[in-house]
Amino acid sequence: MKTNYDFIIVGGGIIGLATAYKLQLKFPHKTVAILEKETTIGKHQTGRNSGVIHSGIYYTPNSYKAKNCKSGRDQLVVFAKENKIDFDICGKVIVATTKEEIPLLEAIYQKGIANKTEGICYLNAEETKEKEPFIEALKSIWVPTAGIINYVQVANTFVKLILQINKGSKLITSCKVAKISTEKSIKKTIATSKGNFTTEKLIFCTGLQSDRNAKKNNTKIDLQIVGFRGDYYKLKKEVEYKIKSLVYPVPDPNFPFLGVHFTKRITGGIECGPNAVFSFKREGYTTTSFNFIDTIEALTFKGTWKFFWKHWRKGMVEYKRAFSKKLFVKALQKMMPTLTIDDVEVAHSGVRAQAVDSKGNMVDDFKIKNNNGVIHVLNAPSPAATSCMAIADEIVSKAMCFSTNSNINMDQGTCCYHENA
Repeated sequence: MKTNYDFIIVGGGIIGLATAYKLQLKFPHKTVAILEKETTIGKHQTGRNSGVIHSGIYYTPNSYKAKNCKSGRDQLVVFAKENKIDFDICGKVIVATTKEEIPLLEAIYQKGIANKTEGICYLNAEETKEKEPFIEALKSIWVPTAGIINYVQVANTFVKLILQINKGSKLITSCKVAKISTEKSIKKTIATSKGNFTTEKLIFCTGLQSDRNAKKNNTKIDLQIVGFRGDYYKLKKEVEYKIKSLVYPVPDPNFPFLGVHFTKRITGGIECGPNAVFSFKREGYTTTSFNFIDTIEALTFKGTWKFFWKHWRKGMVEYKRAFSKKLFVKALQKMMPTLTIDDVEVAHSGVRAQAVDSKGNMVDDFKIKNNNGVIHVLNAPSPAATSCMAIADEIVSKAMCFSTNSNINMDQGTCCYHENA
């Protein structure tokens, strides 16, 4: 097996594959290897999300989420059209069901205006029903640029195109990283379960394992990945007609998730969810999943406990809902009062990789760091899948000009270099 490549990307999720694709486009004569620890690509966040193409309406203006979501969305739609990938720009309704939620809805609208989210408009109760006849709202926002796509199909297309451009490039599965060596050499050596590989440019896009891989080459980080499981139900086939597009509640501004919502799926059906609960296993997809090392690591990190303390009330609500179909449906009934507990059935689940800092704050924006020429994508929560091609552009651009002691932090809307990071 070939062991030396011009570029090595660790992680076969949507961000890693988009980065590999953009590198291969830019340097068609250079070889790219993608190392993936699972037997196939897209096994975790890429294949277990809602499949939504986000519009960018929610995000802090001038943040990297806002900028990359808009650019990424536009690139993704063009890429899907060119490569015959299934997608549907079906639109989204963000629903306020109480008077208390209306100021929050209006704050989201103002962000949308600042982010130049195309076509957004307010709807009153009657206009909302024209879009979604079974949804009750005092007021809502119509977001026409939101849609749905099959992200695993996108990921597989990236791989296919990479291998077409350069026959020397390769996807290597069942390949788990053990050690990284970068000192005193332009070449980086990475020890894996499939032997040692060398490269001049090494990029980690490893989601739920991103902090661990950063630590393997002594990267200084003030954060840890904390897994949050999201459970989904789905509408039974006989009531799927009740949802036509995407229907979201007004999110709690004090809790950094978007709340349980109705999602039309590109593969068919209507999903309901997800909730958000602390996961006792980073890659655990059931309510009883448990891993001793993952749990101890999370619960001995002071940031985890500070986060719990800040959000314990909301956390308890989410955790109860994880074990109660009745409570899950009750949350959905705020938007669709006619929904009954018999209308939904259990679907799948996923785990979000969310960076939490030592002060107990969720790292809100995308965060990328360089250590001795090795790039780590440390935080890429939603809308990372929508933004994947724009994030890849950022990574490729910075990979080409990194010195050995520089870093880029894509947080707080700031992109800057710092010596000796």
